[in-house]
Amino acid sequence: MAISPTDDSAIESWESVAYFSMEIGLEKSIPTYAGGLGVLAGDTVRSAADMSVPLVAVSLVHRKGYFRQRLDAAGNQTEEPVDWPVAERLASLAPRVTVAIEGRRVQLRAWRYDVRGISGHVVPVLFLDADLPENAAEDRCLTDHLYGGDARYRLCQEVILGIGGVRMLRALGYRNIRRFHMNEGHAGLLTLELAHEKARERGETTITREVVQTIKPLCVFTTHTPVVAGHDQFPLTLVASVITGYGHDFDERAREFCLDGVLNMTQLALDHSHYVNGVAKRHGEVARQMFAQRMIDSI
Repeated sequence: MAISPTDDSAIESWESVAYFSMEIGLEKSIPTYAGGLGVLAGDTVRSAADMSVPLVAVSLVHRKGYFRQRLDAAGNQTEEPVDWPVAERLASLAPRVTVAIEGRRVQLRAWRYDVRGISGHVVPVLFLDADLPENAAEDRCLTDHLYGGDARYRLCQEVILGIGGVRMLRALGYRNIRRFHMNEGHAGLLTLELAHEKARERGETTITREVVQTIKPLCVFTTHTPVVAGHDQFPLTLVASVITGYGHDFDERAREFCLDGVLNMTQLALDHSHYVNGVAKRHGEVARQMFAQRMIDSI
């Protein structure tokens, strides 16, 4: 598929759907996916292109991919990074945005890849990248590994995807997005940024329940895994140390989605979405059992 031009004017500003996914499978030579979640995301993007849906997708660049598996003669597995030539496969975009992580300003850029549908309609896929010389060494690697590192690394990535993703869309001219679709809970923090935007518009300094109700119509959530361990959870102490761009406001909000001092990203996404679906009829049934107080549809 053709790489898009570097002219940022190619970005559309019409009313769109913004589709956020930690992984997206587009090509074998672009190792930004690990399995079913990424394959489904890639299929969703291709379908949107074929159906001329005004959609833009957001993910991370994952410069070292997921991992390459090797087996030795004894059958032992070893893993190694999958380095790939980002600049040869994607087009660099000019805007820079900043997120706060552990009190540091982390700058982000975006790379663009175009998915062209059968009618010629283009769906741009934006890959966020923290590997910039302006950033500290510990921050430049935050968009290297898909599902790599420890809980801190994962939470930092989710700050970049959710909060940084919304800010990058705004910087690129997407002002009229009608739906923000979270493909799994990794992107749940986008709801925090949307609520913060709305609070500022209203001249308020805190994110109230009333503010949250105004952003729910914008948000859609797809949950994938029926396994409890598959839902990201982070200790509140870690959340408070990593997410530092909103003062104590988010600390108070986060407690609403906690059990025993742990923030559940699925609960965060569920609470801020007006529509939620599973990925199959049976999965929808299982998800409704896991989250009994929620209305969860299926496809």
